[in-house]
Amino acid sequence: MADQTFLNWPFFDDRHRALAAEVEAFAAGLTIDHSDTDAACRALVTALGEAGIAAHSGALDGKLDVRSLCLIRETLARHDGLADFAFAMQGLGTGAISLFGSEAQRGEWLSQTRRGAAISAFALTEPQSGSDVANSTMTATRDGEDYILNGEKTWISNGGIADVYTLFARTGEAPGAKGLSCFIVTPDLQGFSVEERLETIAPHPLARLKFTDCRVPASAMIGRPGQGFAIAMSVLDVFRSSVAAAALGFARRALDESLKRVTTRQVQGAPLSDLQMVQGHIADMALDIDAAALLIYRAAWTKDSGAPRVTREAAMAKLFATDQAQKVIDAAVQLHGGDGVRSGETVEKLYREIRALRIYEGASDVQRVVIARQTLAAQQES
Repeated sequence: MADQTFLNWPFFDDRHRALAAEVEAFAAGLTIDHSDTDAACRALVTALGEAGIAAHSGALDGKLDVRSLCLIRETLARHDGLADFAFAMQGLGTGAISLFGSEAQRGEWLSQTRRGAAISAFALTEPQSGSDVANSTMTATRDGEDYILNGEKTWISNGGIADVYTLFARTGEAPGAKGLSCFIVTPDLQGFSVEERLETIAPHPLARLKFTDCRVPASAMIGRPGQGFAIAMSVLDVFRSSVAAAALGFARRALDESLKRVTTRQVQGAPLSDLQMVQGHIADMALDIDAAALLIYRAAWTKDSGAPRVTREAAMAKLFATDQAQKVIDAAVQLHGGDGVRSGETVEKLYREIRALRIYEGASDVQRVVIARQTLAAQQES
């Protein structure tokens, strides 16, 4: 069992501790066949819905409980990376709907995604504009009561299996960031196609999507024309801390596996844990994990306490937690020796899982830019 003492920190209420125990019991009982990634993801979404856990993925009364999001992602990631992915995308994919959608949009989709009856996706990234969202070129041209979509999206999580996509396209109200809008899109629309399924070192459903004269009703727009960039940033502002929490879950599992290894593996008649260099690794891993947890739950608590934005706090949490989790997992692989690189071993799977978290939803170097700009802006205002 991973360390649970952090649940006694003042960031949490009794309801968070109860939720953590509920998710722990659910995750410990998971039996998912990972040989077919699409099927496994569908099964996990269904299971999360039936267990009532997916209900926490969206906003209630217009507000998301970010601490709950983070606790769930940390716990699921510690047990199963794809389970974390399945839960995260139910939240990220419908984040724009739950925070900015009309009553009709929320009523149609949130009930389905929360009970695991529909899979959601967040279609933001384009081939030429990953972190530079303002440079998006996909267009949505008004035509009477409809918009016509043209362009591509890539690296879309749940691409190819999702039932609903929140998609961002340029409607042209102004140049750059102010000319983007957000739409609800379903894969049955004419002109929507899955052009390519993308394989990665940690298998997840990913795809490149193409839209060719794809007609959507104007009622499919979330929020107002030109509000898309603000919607996207608000959603990422909330969910960025939860990416850090998933990294924390991976790191905790790596430490658990390492503790078992060094206390049971014998070298020259004594356990590995007697060696000072090994103790140094364990100390660094424990330190990095606690430091990451403090940053993550500070950001989540700050948002839940009413802060309109936590851009700086969330960027710090994501940058530090994902980068340090990479170090923790690398140390775990080292402590496992040859078994650490054996295909299918827990730490080997963690090594593949963690790498993408330092890229998606804002790469590490982008987070450094965000933190620097926020810090400089605060200095100029003081």
